[in-house]
Amino acid sequence: MPIRRPALPPVLAAIDVGTNAVRLELARPDADGALETLHQERDPIRPGEGVFATGTMPEATAERLLSTLRRYSALCRRHKAQVRAVATSALREARNSPDIVRRVREEAGLNLEVVSGKEEARLICLGVLHRKPPGTRSLLIDIGGGSTEVATAVGEKPDNLWSLGLGSVRLTEVFEASRTVTTKQLRIMRSFVQEVLGKTLPEKLPLLPRVALGSSGTINAVVSFASSESSGNATVRQLTQTVETLAQMPADRRRKRFDPKRADIIVSGAVILEGVAKYLGIDSVSVVNRGLRDGILVDLLYRQDAHHQDDDHSLADAAIVMGQRFFFDEKHARQVSRMALTLFDDLAALHQLPLSVRPYLEVAALLHDIGHAVNYERHHKHTYYLIRHADLPGLADRERELVARVARYHRRSPPELAHSGMAGLTPTEARTVRKLATLLRVANSLDHSHHQPIKDFKATNGRDGVALHLHARQPVDLELWNAEHEVALFRRVFGKKLSFHVHHATGR
Repeated sequence: MPIRRPALPPVLAAIDVGTNAVRLELARPDADGALETLHQERDPIRPGEGVFATGTMPEATAERLLSTLRRYSALCRRHKAQVRAVATSALREARNSPDIVRRVREEAGLNLEVVSGKEEARLICLGVLHRKPPGTRSLLIDIGGGSTEVATAVGEKPDNLWSLGLGSVRLTEVFEASRTVTTKQLRIMRSFVQEVLGKTLPEKLPLLPRVALGSSGTINAVVSFASSESSGNATVRQLTQTVETLAQMPADRRRKRFDPKRADIIVSGAVILEGVAKYLGIDSVSVVNRGLRDGILVDLLYRQDAHHQDDDHSLADAAIVMGQRFFFDEKHARQVSRMALTLFDDLAALHQLPLSVRPYLEVAALLHDIGHAVNYERHHKHTYYLIRHADLPGLADRERELVARVARYHRRSPPELAHSGMAGLTPTEARTVRKLATLLRVANSLDHSHHQPIKDFKATNGRDGVALHLHARQPVDLELWNAEHEVALFRRVFGKKLSFHVHHATGR
């Protein structure tokens, strides 16, 4: 008999459309969960060139971007890779961003996600802090072309994320600082940076490490220049001296010292790094050679790992924080979420949805009632709007759209494929929303009183239908009356009869 070789883990691909450059990395996880790089590319095509001054990506830049992404897409297909493509501040701010995203989808076959600043910061944290010991406190700084991300974390999990409207390309364009930088220009640039920091970051952050980790190419270049011993670490005093030196240095000398495209923006990068370091009150900045691309790969890795998904509560925690902001009924939300996830897990063979959509159901269940903060009668529609426009780190734009649709269908109109609220979804997305929303409706009906009368339950998928065995600590007449209204929809969606069996729990 031929010997069967164990199947290799799938190749993961990260595409980062930044402001200065576009990057690709292909990697494969090994048996220990470490990522082995198979291929890397970087194309300094400056996607953000002109965006911060004009608000639009020029056609010539868009063509360069599309050409690069078509090539990256072909490489990913050749390796049969699982791909996540992310765009940051340049496309966040370009008015023609939706058109470019559409062209990338049509011409390169890639789903390009324009992520929020907080999601960018979360991914950078994942990349820099992957496998960090759980109790270790860290402070991260990442200076991009259009934005600067600052994060604090414990282990590899961030506890604070900030995205600042400061970037090396943006500052250079606004203050025309690519060539000679006068003393007056430098003073105004420093003042501008301090103003943005004061508006975005808290006045005082307790328990910060004395050394920050700097994760971008700009920080690497500035720290390497500042550090006389090439130690990869620069003190705040060295950073201040570096700003003065680079500002006085003629443009042609900067181009000899740095990569030509980096040389144009290096003064702005140094001013931002100095400003952030002084504002945070740290001693020095140490360079790390990991960042957003690595975070995208780690995120893909974790999405494959069901055990990690079960242990990672950061997305649910973010949903609860959002719910509290809208004064939701937290006990009801948690109860509906628990029951919806029990239905998802117990009926996996029936719904046949991938494990990757389980978090969508969890977040939708936790937030399904936040529309009450706007208006009770149409709260399901207000819930959709609030989730759709929320900043939930851990969810890409398209994922947040699906979560919002699932939550929108927790009441009133059923999630039928022909309903107007399902417009714009692909067939696969529509089926996913329909199934998850049906599970959510059942779970929500089982706590209609908002008094959590059901202690726990189990769903069994038998030949004659699906039976829910409810262990109740109080009467559940109201819950059963509402749940019966969902039986017909459940049968249409899953092709099975749904029945309820109550067992009264004894003791407390």
